[in-house]
This record gives sequence, C-alpha cells and structure tokens, in this order.
Amino acid sequence: MDTPEKEAPQGSAPAAPEAAPAAAPEVAPAAATSPAAHAEIPPAGAEGPSTAAAMPAKQGKKRSKLRLNDKPAAIDMKNVVKRFGNVIAVNDVTLEVPDGSVFGLIGPNGAGKTTTFSMLAGYLAPTSGEIFILDRLPSAVDELRGQVGVLPQDALLPAGDKVGHFLVYLAELQGMSPADAKIAAESVLTEVEGRDWWNTRCGTLSHGMAKRVGLAQALLGNPRVILLDEPTAGLDPRVAYGVRQIVKSRKGRSTLVISSHNLQELEEICDHAAVLDRGVVVAHGSMAELTASSSEIRVELAAGPVPLDQVRTIQGVTTAGFDKPSREINITFDRSIADAEEMIRRVTYVLYQHQARISGISKGRGLEQRVMELTE
Repeated sequence: MDTPEKEAPQGSAPAAPEAAPAAAPEVAPAAATSPAAHAEIPPAGAEGPSTAAAMPAKQGKKRSKLRLNDKPAAIDMKNVVKRFGNVIAVNDVTLEVPDGSVFGLIGPNGAGKTTTFSMLAGYLAPTSGEIFILDRLPSAVDELRGQVGVLPQDALLPAGDKVGHFLVYLAELQGMSPADAKIAAESVLTEVEGRDWWNTRCGTLSHGMAKRVGLAQALLGNPRVILLDEPTAGLDPRVAYGVRQIVKSRKGRSTLVISSHNLQELEEICDHAAVLDRGVVVAHGSMAELTASSSEIRVELAAGPVPLDQVRTIQGVTTAGFDKPSREINITFDRSIADAEEMIRRVTYVLYQHQARISGISKGRGLEQRVMELTE
C-alpha cells in the first residue's frame, strides 16, 4: 500500500515526506499478430452495418511536440528532484505543460503529485533540476505577479474577513487600483456563483462555499497559468459540475494544471496529463495517447460466434485478443493505416459478416484502467 501523501499548506513544506520512489514500471507492448491475409472490407460509404495503447511517453526536451500551438510550453520541468532527507519524493521528473492546455497530474497517494504541485506554485524549491513557469523561475514573484493563480487543497480563508474585502485585497496585491480590484473581485465571485456572499465573513462559509471562494481568488486577474489542487474535492455534484464548466471555459485562454484523484473528471476535462508513481513520471502525453483512444478499440459481444481469426486478418489490425469473462475483443491497430472510426467500421463489418452479435463498442481503455496498469 502506498504511503499517504501529506499535503503541503500554502507557503510551507509538507508535514512529512512522501514515500521513497522505486524504479518506474516497464510496460510491455502486446505481441503483434502476423495475419497471413487481409480480410476484404468494402470502402467507406459502401453498404454495411452502421456504427457510431498508449506506451509511456518519453520525457521530452523543451519546445517538444506537446505544444498545442506555436507558443512555447507554459510550464517546463527539467530533471527535477526533490529530497526530504534521505527520501526522494520526486525523482528526475522532466515534462512540459502545453500553453493553453488543461493538464492533469495523476497518481496514487505518495506518487509525488502534491510535492510537484508545491514546487510549481513556489512553495517548495527543488533539490536539483529546473522549473520554469512562463519562462521564469517560480521564485520570481514580482515577474509572475498576476500571471499565476493557485488553489491549494483545503486552503484556509481568513475567518474574520468578508469575502468581498478578501478578494479585493488580493487583487490590489496584484497591482490593481481599488476600482479595478473591486471589478475583478465581483467578476470572479460571479463566475463561481457566489455574488451574494460579498458581505459574508469567510469563517461562516460552508465547505463548498469556501472552496469556490478559494477558486475565485485563483482566477483573479485572468492569470495565464492556474494551478488547482483537488478543486472539486468535497463538493456536491451540482457544484462540482459548475467547477468543471469553469475549467472548460478557461481552456485556451489559460493553462490549467489540475491535481486530482477523480480520474473520470480528469478524463473529461483534461487534454494532456502526466501519470506519476513513487516520484517518477511513468507516462505523459495527450489524453488520447494515454487512454489509447486513437489506437485501440474494444468490442463487447453477446452470446454467439467469436470470429477472432477473421478480425486479425483485417488490414491495419496489429493485435486482437478475446477476454472470455467479459466477452470482449480488444483490438490494437496501426493509426497510419486507419483511424479509430475507420477501424470500427472495418471490424463491425467483419463481425456482421460472420454472424457475431455486438453489445457495445468503445475506444481505448479509459483513464482509470490505464492508470491502474501503470501504477500497480
């Protein structure tokens, strides 16, 4: 069992170090099949049934393919190590966060997520390696003022301050005039559906209300980079949904880094992610690459024939296996020959021709399953 990862309060180091890392697990590729012949599939548009593996990414160099556009990466980590005494909490992490992306930090307790988050936020300094936020060190407070917003997990608000006064004060610390600070505070409070709390003291807010005020302060001034640690933890479904919509609305305008244990939520809102395990990055890349949604499909069959050999002969198929308990055919394919939608068409045609009954079709394995494979 992983040692629980202690959270670092804002402005201070974690109360206890994380578990020491072990070597990153190797993920072996599935064995490829060698079909003797290819099944004949009619071209797209011909009559037939209608239907609606990511390898661990190599840690790249600066200005890598992870960019969503021609801009440099918003966050760049190079060979970052963080030690607490003899314990290595983060071990030689190198990754980039594309500008304008929503990037997930994923991993079990003790994986190094909170330590990584704390270094990005400037709460902790790395033992070795380099971190750049908008091409500046996290410690360059004056240069990054107003450019980076942070929501630590379970951040405490000043109990005696009224919500409006608190947000205005933080906006003024960014260099805004009193008038502009009030406008900015009203705007973000409205965005989190808390306009009515302006004169409410922070100490009287419920957990969900306090969480949204914390989110509002992270959004003040439309920062270019926003770091969110467990932003929906403890929120009811309706409020959590609203937070996800806020994150989605910021995509492209800001770069958002989200640390969370809610993998279903991260799969929904993130376009890139990194999976950490015991301080090591075991995979990172686009969400499509991590979930293999662009190179793998799964077909669930009802009782009846399972024409597995015929599926293996389809042009572009690299592997095909059948799981008897779930009655699911798992198919990987060469994306240079066909995309996922075309492969679904080819596979369903062959299954239809051989009287197989299809119960369901999905692309990839889902983020939760992928993370379980990488961190077991």
